[in-house]
Amino acid sequence: MNRRHFLTTSAALATLALSSPARAFLGIDLGGAADDATGLDLTKLWDAGNDIVKSFNDITPEQEYYIGRSVSAVILSKYHPFNNGSIRNYLTVLGTTLAQGSSRPETFGGYSFQVLDSDEINALSAPSGFIFLTRGLLRCCRTEDAVAAVLAHEIAHVAHMHGLLAIQQSRLTSGLTILAQNGASLAGGDLGAVTQAFGGAITDVTTTMIDSGYSRDLEYEADQSALTTLKNVGYDPQAMVDMLQVMHQNLTDDAHGFGHTHPAPEDRIEEVQAILGQYQPPQPPPARATRFMLTMGGV
Repeated sequence: MNRRHFLTTSAALATLALSSPARAFLGIDLGGAADDATGLDLTKLWDAGNDIVKSFNDITPEQEYYIGRSVSAVILSKYHPFNNGSIRNYLTVLGTTLAQGSSRPETFGGYSFQVLDSDEINALSAPSGFIFLTRGLLRCCRTEDAVAAVLAHEIAHVAHMHGLLAIQQSRLTSGLTILAQNGASLAGGDLGAVTQAFGGAITDVTTTMIDSGYSRDLEYEADQSALTTLKNVGYDPQAMVDMLQVMHQNLTDDAHGFGHTHPAPEDRIEEVQAILGQYQPPQPPPARATRFMLTMGGV
């Protein structure tokens, strides 16, 4: 299902969930050729869903960039950045190199990599390439290949626009809420209130990303894409298994971090190993281990 079809379907289904008084309040005609189960004219309902989708269906790279900046601002209001220039430069070079081997080598403003000064084991990727890793997660990486695996996973979320998809879903919900509060006509295409609601949805979406995480399917999709990226650039994709094993040993029952927002490490390991099979990794150059030890010792 393509993005346009998904969003239109979501808008229609969200409208179906409204009570009859709410639908009347929104200006949805309950008469006409109705569906037997709901009493709704599904043609009008579908058109109403399309009206909402038209307000944000064609997100441009520039718009995605400013959405990502807004999400990043919220993340940085919850976490303090770790001000270590050497580590950030190291991650920037490594991450930019990995991006070249991904399905989305460039974004509107370029990829950005930031370390968060937190012992929590977590990583976050905002739309358009704003990627954040905690010190706690970096401590789970015993080699440069493992760091590359983490970055490749987050780059995959950006490449597949997983964060943007979450924002769009929230916009649908916010739009319906604002329409209900203001009595705007859904079927008539009065979308001014919905447009005004989009900016306020950024904080809610960011909270969802931090507290809930992506779906299991999206996480597995990101893992699979990350493995391809690692192979393309010359890193050992099996390092993802090593990183997940270390992570599993260090995860706690905290309400935040990878343990709360991602599938269980052992489940991800099983999926990764099934994809890799009998893959033989390349021999890493000696300089890779040296620069990792020199740079990441400060984490």
